[in-house]
Amino acid sequence: MDEQTGNLWRDVRHDIAHNPSAMAGFILMLLLVMFCVTGKYVWPVDPAALDLTQISQPPHLGLKTLVIYPHDTQKITAPDNIHSLQLAEPAHTEAVKLVWPINDARSFALYRHTLPPSGLQDLGLPLGILSPTTSSLTLGYVDQLLLENRRYFYSLVSLDNNGKPLGYQTLAVDVAHATPAENLRDINNIAQTPVYELPAHPFGTDKLGRDLLARLIEGGRTSLFIGFVAPLLYVLFGSLYGAMAGYRGGRIDTAMMAFADFVIALPFLLFVILLRIAFGLGAGDSGIHALLFALLLLSWPNSARLVRAQVLQLRNMAYVDAARLQGASSFYIVWRHMLPNVLPSILVTLSFAVPAAIFTEAFLSFIGLGVVPPASSWGSMCNEGLSTLLTHPHELLFPAAFISLTVLSFNLFGDGLRDALDVQTREARQ
Repeated sequence: MDEQTGNLWRDVRHDIAHNPSAMAGFILMLLLVMFCVTGKYVWPVDPAALDLTQISQPPHLGLKTLVIYPHDTQKITAPDNIHSLQLAEPAHTEAVKLVWPINDARSFALYRHTLPPSGLQDLGLPLGILSPTTSSLTLGYVDQLLLENRRYFYSLVSLDNNGKPLGYQTLAVDVAHATPAENLRDINNIAQTPVYELPAHPFGTDKLGRDLLARLIEGGRTSLFIGFVAPLLYVLFGSLYGAMAGYRGGRIDTAMMAFADFVIALPFLLFVILLRIAFGLGAGDSGIHALLFALLLLSWPNSARLVRAQVLQLRNMAYVDAARLQGASSFYIVWRHMLPNVLPSILVTLSFAVPAAIFTEAFLSFIGLGVVPPASSWGSMCNEGLSTLLTHPHELLFPAAFISLTVLSFNLFGDGLRDALDVQTREARQ
């Protein structure tokens, strides 16, 4: 039997090595595991460190920022010969100063848009209505409302005495990144530095200024920990349970499988909520242990039913009868003779259980019932990134991509392992 087992695994390795999709899944799986395990040594950035100078920044390898020293940001010095809406000073994320000439209009309405406006009904965010109060020939406005380093379109609408628009003009403004000098503690001894290079963030930052790459590494360790540990425990328990039920047979088998059917009927989501209450977890507490416990308690019956069906076919084999006649215990027969013969099915079940557990953790964390801040996982990162999807999609797309790649890699490898262990499929290929 040992020689046959050795031949079987040699054939399995050969089949997987010549299966492109299975090898692609295996290589991708190894890369993801290495990313999560060794990534923190390659990229030693604290995933919890806040950088208020880089909030929701897209991926970059070093961002140059203008250093803004203390001065009156509200003061506008109008340039000479103003004929239309224009900038009073170079625009940056601390302030955009606009000036325009006063014409026959009694008041002006100022708007800001992230896209070129298509008409009076599409001017964007209203910044205010301004009226001339002095004999000055110009009027100005300082915009400091949640500015980002991107292009904005400012539209100025001239209004008559009745508040009706006389027309509008639009100015495209490229806003540079700027940081107050007091936020850059490490350049206090550098006098009047005009430009400073901020640290690189290859995957960008989130809405709190935390490095997304470091958070992906940290979150991946949590997601893969749950994805590996939980399936390993419940598949092992379910295999032993199903093997004992199938070997004993009769009323014991009926009672044990009736209990497994009862566990399958339990609602998983409701059980997770009840476990969170039982563990005393509040709204801001991480539920890693409760999630592991729920997966272990409710996910084992499927592997138990699979192993039981195969053990029912094996228990009347000659080598099992010989072991029984020699006085071997039931546990020894199951462990030594039954489980090794159903091991291929167990491995296939495990290969598909891992991505299922990862996806379950991601879903529960996404709805706030799994891993929650300050703990990090790919699912909780997706939950946090959902609020900024329209403005900063990278905060959601990167963790979602890692979840998808992980599930894809295990599914590809599981398909190849299943085909390699299936005798009929191997014979058909031959």
